[in-house]
Amino acid sequence: MKVILKQNVESLGNAGDAVKVSDGYARNFLIPKGFAIEANFKNLNVLDHEKKMILAKAEKEKKNAETLAEKFKGITCTITRRVGEQDKLFGSVNTKDIQDALQAQSLEVDRKNIILAEPIKALGEYPVAIRLLAGVTAEIKVVVAAEA
Repeated sequence: MKVILKQNVESLGNAGDAVKVSDGYARNFLIPKGFAIEANFKNLNVLDHEKKMILAKAEKEKKNAETLAEKFKGITCTITRRVGEQDKLFGSVNTKDIQDALQAQSLEVDRKNIILAEPIKALGEYPVAIRLLAGVTAEIKVVVAAEA
């Protein structure tokens, strides 16, 4: 099935592209989620107008994400945890903990957008990436400190 993408879809294409995908992927995922529309005769005629609108919207979202990335640039989150012998943490620091620390600083981030390869299990300072938009990431510092 041929579809016209309304938004950038990773590993598939950019907004405004006409791509061929399997019928099930289009019917069950892309079209219901609003990522694409079916590329029939009527929609192909409207594509030029929509492509301009989609590209303008994508450009605006990218500018907003870049502005937000600048806001995140100097952010440091401090998370305190209980430690045992040899400064080993009881438990670990995961994306939910980082999300809560950011919310305490009045910054809203979905925890799915916090890129953490594995949970942090030791004291120290760690760089953590936050995906704001496809291709736009911000990096913050997460400091894991011992609880007093």
